[in-house]
Amino acid sequence: MSTQSRSPLDLPGGQRRSQPQPTTRVESRIYLIIIGAVLLLCVCTGLIFLVSRLFNGDNPLQPGTEVTTVATPSNATLTIAVSPAMAPTFDMLVAQFNAQKLQTPDGQPMVVQTVALEPDKMVAQSLAAPAFQAIAPDSSLWLNQLEQRWAAQQGAVEEAGSLIPIGDRRIDAPLRYATSPIVIVAWESVARDLGWPLEPVGWEQVQRKATRDPDFKWSHPSTNNASGLLATLAEFYAGAGLTRGLTEDAATAQTTLDYVRAVEATVRFYGEGEAVIMQRLASEGRDFLDAFVAQEQVVIAWNQLGRGERLVALYPAEGTLWADHPLALLELGANGETPVTPNQRNTYRAFGAYITGAEAQQQLLLAGYRPTDLSLDLSASGSPFAAGDAVDWRQPQTTLQMPSSSVIEVVQNVWWFTKRPTNVFLVVDTSGSMAEGDKLPSTQEALIAFITQMQGDRDRVGLIEFGSGVKRVEVLRRLDGTGRSEMTAIINNMTARGNTALLDAIWEAYIYLLREDDREAINAIVVMTDGQENASNLSLRELQKRFAQESGMSDTGTPESGTPVVIFTIGFGDDLDDAMLEDIARIGGGQYRRANETDIQELYRIISTYF
Repeated sequence: MSTQSRSPLDLPGGQRRSQPQPTTRVESRIYLIIIGAVLLLCVCTGLIFLVSRLFNGDNPLQPGTEVTTVATPSNATLTIAVSPAMAPTFDMLVAQFNAQKLQTPDGQPMVVQTVALEPDKMVAQSLAAPAFQAIAPDSSLWLNQLEQRWAAQQGAVEEAGSLIPIGDRRIDAPLRYATSPIVIVAWESVARDLGWPLEPVGWEQVQRKATRDPDFKWSHPSTNNASGLLATLAEFYAGAGLTRGLTEDAATAQTTLDYVRAVEATVRFYGEGEAVIMQRLASEGRDFLDAFVAQEQVVIAWNQLGRGERLVALYPAEGTLWADHPLALLELGANGETPVTPNQRNTYRAFGAYITGAEAQQQLLLAGYRPTDLSLDLSASGSPFAAGDAVDWRQPQTTLQMPSSSVIEVVQNVWWFTKRPTNVFLVVDTSGSMAEGDKLPSTQEALIAFITQMQGDRDRVGLIEFGSGVKRVEVLRRLDGTGRSEMTAIINNMTARGNTALLDAIWEAYIYLLREDDREAINAIVVMTDGQENASNLSLRELQKRFAQESGMSDTGTPESGTPVVIFTIGFGDDLDDAMLEDIARIGGGQYRRANETDIQELYRIISTYF
């Protein structure tokens, strides 16, 4: 029931008060004191009445009760965590949605903002109290993982085929707004060598090529990324000889494991998702990799740039899975938690309608994604799928069935025992400058996090500590329980002193790996320094020549023979020779990353995905 506002001069029945006569200043003060006292008494009485009813179990604010106070409007700004690869396209759509200046029923502006976040971090943060209210990962895999972990966190049990009651689930109102199949991406010349376009190409052809040609470099992201996990699931399907209904028994059968291990043994290294792949393509072009696993959209996005040789999408002959790009709202928790306001829910629904509408779907198509609006013709004029033969809208011929959550978990765990093992040397600067502030403790925490995240027991890690010279060389240790404990103790005992003999320490690690000559493993060096080279016997040029002599590489780092060694360099602080660290990383086809001390642990976590 609405209450019309009245003038202070109005009386019931339409009568009107007579105008008051002027009063003296003293009278005014007396009146004000009396009025203030009366108002205070009314407020106190009202509060006592309200509190007494609440304590008696009576809610005076039930529906139908008229409340004369004005409610504060709830926030209608919705923050969405989105996968880095989709972020540029997603942000464009967000800007267009915001430009419409829509409002909620109570007049609040509907605003969407985004934060780019890797899906595994979305899941981890969604289990607590995230700074976002909705998530847009690249695959429903992460929604399933979130619900599974949320159920375990809430102590839910499986009843009637549902892990947790619908009202207690973490997500609500999921929708798909784009799709993209997982493909093997290859440069056009490489694709033709593999048999494209005359013959189907799959995991078997890639494995055979990599086995026969030691210079052939291919990669797929780690299983922390959707494209890496979906490709791994496809390998397990191929090994089991199935296209649907992959079970735990089929995934762990010895013939399946042998097949996957044979394919994985030819991977040059693993790595991050499509966003980083696009960055490396832009900076390295044809020298990056011969082939890699990614979403089909990467092929269209690269070819639209018109930079050098084309990329071609190879749809695995054995079948593939899709990145289905869901959008989901973080709704009620098991304890009645409400992370979203009613107005944020309104904004979510409006944005969901927009992103699945005709205008947004057309723009997703132009960006290289397959829209969920099936009325859009992929072969029509102007569609990137009709612009050539690098992608084929009629593919894939075989779509694999997404396994159950339990099978996916088994595959993720088993993958650590089928993937290519790693020999990695951690080359750590413990010169005197590392004693400043929290540099050394932060580095020690990052190193321990690195070895903790490398699961299984087939990887080996060594450590070289340097200052004015090489202080300590710890040979490769297998990362089983004993090896992790030993490496943790060594890392915790590091001390800072001396100058910076960076190049000598790198050479020590490099020559050790070359003489180890373990071609079944990924061989890598991860270098960390906070300063400039000032104490080595070798110069950078001399180091490059020695690499060429010992490993059979050219001066530019192009492999000719020998055991390939990937080199990652990490620099932090104000006194760095960035150019030198970039050159060192280039020798091994790795990367240089610069960070502040607070970012070191995150960088080591990211680099661990390459192994």
